[in-house]
Amino acid sequence: MRKLVYAVAIALATTVLTAHAQKAAGIRYHWRDAKGLSHYSDSLTAEAMKYGYDLVNDQGYVVRHVERQLSPEERAAADKVAAEQAAQRRAEEARRRADLQMLNAYGDEASLKQAQQEELDSIDQQINTTRLNLHSQEKTLADLLGRAADIERAKEKVPKFLVDSIADQRNVVSSQRGTLERLQDRRDKAEKDAEQQLEHYRALKKSQDEQRH
Repeated sequence: MRKLVYAVAIALATTVLTAHAQKAAGIRYHWRDAKGLSHYSDSLTAEAMKYGYDLVNDQGYVVRHVERQLSPEERAAADKVAAEQAAQRRAEEARRRADLQMLNAYGDEASLKQAQQEELDSIDQQINTTRLNLHSQEKTLADLLGRAADIERAKEKVPKFLVDSIADQRNVVSSQRGTLERLQDRRDKAEKDAEQQLEHYRALKKSQDEQRH
């Protein structure tokens, strides 16, 4: 308890001595108002805080500059800029980690190309499987339509179950066609991404080699 009292007493004494030291050293506050007129004061005023101020010693030299207080709108804008800058730094750090991971994963260009080709081969396999399935579903739809056509040529009414089956099969075929189209788009994108990745990898390797030498 006695130590705590001593600590508080020392802190208070330090604050008082600092204030006296500033006063003894002739520290004053200087600022310019909205019209650009200079003002000096021995104490900090609301106007000085509004426009920003300098701490000036008795020799006229600026000891420290304090920026003006921001309005709520300015503070919000500054916070937005700070958030954007922080997001940009995080994105740059993420790219740096991704680059390092790629360099560690692929020791040379051949290993990267092999991994890229394996991905393309996997997509090609899915495309071929989907294309075969689509062909089978289209054949089923053609058979159903043929049955319905035969019934109509016989001047008979097409049964509801057959009409429903045709509608369901059309949906299956449409879904399969959509899947095939998405897979083809995915492959095109993967191929373009692979080219860009390869170029980026080469640039990273070149930079890495230059740093080593």
